[in-house]
Amino acid sequence: MLKRWKKLGTKVLFKNPWWTYRMDTFSIPDGITGQYHYVMTDGSSMIVPFTNEGKIILVNQYRYLCERESLEFPCGSIKQGSSYLQTAQLELAEETGYRAETLEAVAEFNPYNGVSSEICQVFFARNLHLTDVKADETEEFELHFCSPAEIDSMICTNQIRDGMSLAAWSLTRHLICKKM
Repeated sequence: MLKRWKKLGTKVLFKNPWWTYRMDTFSIPDGITGQYHYVMTDGSSMIVPFTNEGKIILVNQYRYLCERESLEFPCGSIKQGSSYLQTAQLELAEETGYRAETLEAVAEFNPYNGVSSEICQVFFARNLHLTDVKADETEEFELHFCSPAEIDSMICTNQIRDGMSLAAWSLTRHLICKKM
């Protein structure tokens, strides 16, 4: 069995509405002690929207940290007092302009378990209808309607490189292929 670390203390170094940056002090049974820096979040919801025409909606948006555009599935952080489902509904509407009659939680994953406690819950959205919800003022989106084969091709050619979208696709692709 692997050694379990013992938390000796926790210090909040920074906090904002989306995450908390913490530093723990720890010890390992053989006497090693140290510091562990990490980000705590309330989680995130990622949505794989499937249209009535058999297309999957991806959003293209500018990502500040990478200084480039990124093609990915709609996603957003859970805000305090909200749930995974409520976040999925809101993010789908804000980022695509659609709402889903059927929004099914299909899987969850930890995007970066050495750095963050975040759990991302993946939703499969069907029976989509246009809505008038507008995007957040800091966000701008281009919609891409793609077939599963086109998504697979864009992954192979590195046009889709967002890790969370890659994980969500691997967790939902089988559902979409069943629908076609």
